[in-house]
Amino acid sequence: MRSIWKGSISFGLVSIPVKVFGATENHSVSFRQVHAADGGRIRYRKVCELDEEEVPTEEITKAFEAADGTTVPLSDEDLSALPLPTARTIEILAFVPADTVDPLQLDRSYYLGADGGGAVKPYVLLREALNRSEKVAIAKLALRGRETLAMLRVVDDALALHTMLWPDEIRPATGVAPDTEVGIRDAELDLADTLMETLGDLDPEELHDEYREAVEALVAAKLEGVEPEEARERVEAGGKVIDLMAALENSVRAAREGRGEQAAAAGGEGGGGGGTGGGAAAGEEGEGAEGDVRELRSGKGAGKGAGKTAAGKTAARKSTAKRGEAEEEGAGKGGKKSGGGRKSTAAKKSGSAAKDSRGRRSTSGAAKKTASAKKRDRATG
Repeated sequence: MRSIWKGSISFGLVSIPVKVFGATENHSVSFRQVHAADGGRIRYRKVCELDEEEVPTEEITKAFEAADGTTVPLSDEDLSALPLPTARTIEILAFVPADTVDPLQLDRSYYLGADGGGAVKPYVLLREALNRSEKVAIAKLALRGRETLAMLRVVDDALALHTMLWPDEIRPATGVAPDTEVGIRDAELDLADTLMETLGDLDPEELHDEYREAVEALVAAKLEGVEPEEARERVEAGGKVIDLMAALENSVRAAREGRGEQAAAAGGEGGGGGGTGGGAAAGEEGEGAEGDVRELRSGKGAGKGAGKTAAGKTAARKSTAKRGEAEEEGAGKGGKKSGGGRKSTAAKKSGSAAKDSRGRRSTSGAAKKTASAKKRDRATG
């Protein structure tokens, strides 16, 4: 890279010679103006408004326009004679936490490299001091014909410089925010959190300028004399939001589909989300709803089948119990009384009715034998 500025960092009494390199480059698409009739280039000429003649670059100088419209010419010699202590110096003013710098003030970005072997040690010293303190340096310097604020920080193993706007160059946000009271529900915040988490982390390597690529493809097609590919249908950003909750839910669903996570989300949250569904956000509940419905439906079917089986078993037990009671009623004394009591018991304890009926049949047989023995005893007596 070619350096665009040379100077030194003033770090107390320590001076660090540095070179300034541009840290960014502009890849945006640029167009030329041409004459539609013949394709000729349209160029702007610098013309003096007094004599209406074109003026060459070497005859053009600077001037300051006063409030009343009067222009005051200023030559390069006039400007270079101004007492500007930061003309070739990056003067460090203070060290502050990075989060105290308003991003609105940041302007352009540059890298600082050590200029010469003697600058290496103080350069590394400043870099390590910034790393250990977890702070950034606020400085002043003169660059591109003006004095400006700057912030120094560490990027990888290099020092980076960001020019800053002066505080009075930042416009206040007065009148920008809505002036009406708006109530936000917790469910809406939960859905917004879910959407933020669903969008996930950002991979800078995946970011690219789609518009520039489309323009380059269009130009290449025209140079080859072929028809350009049809642009894919643009998704409308949407207009007025009617239902915020529905919009958030749809956004979560679209974000998951866009990341190919729909199947995983449905399987993880819908099918097995019984333990976590209560504490999940509303958006996650919406994703798991289909799985929950399927579980409920399968549960209903299983319940119906189980109910029919249980009813059949209960009926069989009751029938067996009634047969046992009939035998006991025909056995003799106390049959009616014991049969009524057994009928009530069989209705209450259907689970053990069959066992009880088998026991009652054996008891009935024993009762018959006892009755026969008593008759024989009476006849003998």
